[in-house]
Amino acid sequence: MLCVWWDQCGVVYYELLKPGETVNTDRYRQQIINLNHALIEKRPEWARRHGKVILQHDNAPSHTAKLVKDTLKALNWEILSHPPYSPDLAPSDYHLFASMGHSLAEQRFATFEEVEKWLVEWFGSKEKKFYWDGIHNLPGRWAKCVESNGQYFE
Repeated sequence: MLCVWWDQCGVVYYELLKPGETVNTDRYRQQIINLNHALIEKRPEWARRHGKVILQHDNAPSHTAKLVKDTLKALNWEILSHPPYSPDLAPSDYHLFASMGHSLAEQRFATFEEVEKWLVEWFGSKEKKFYWDGIHNLPGRWAKCVESNGQYFE
């Protein structure tokens, strides 16, 4: 399982979970803390300007647990929620993972380390415009979703 957080400039933080690992409340809370540290390191201008994060995530149990909500509140992050199983409204689904899936179509990996290496290279191969487009397409996709009364449109 790949957990990835990205913005209009690129990947900020990711974790590739080993087979059998899952995301529970404690892990998600730690990922949020790690993401905050990565933001401070990789986006210093963010911290200097305003330090505001708008985090889009669904209502998965690990996302809505009190411990996670308390952590997000302490960080003063705003939550932009979206319905679960709504790939039309999740930039990672409609943009990042869709593109990644095309690149993975012919790939075969023998080890976990090969997967990690491939990810680093793939993330690094994307131009800033790739990430910018994925984030900035979201408002248009919201409008399309409203126009289609919440029905899938792709």
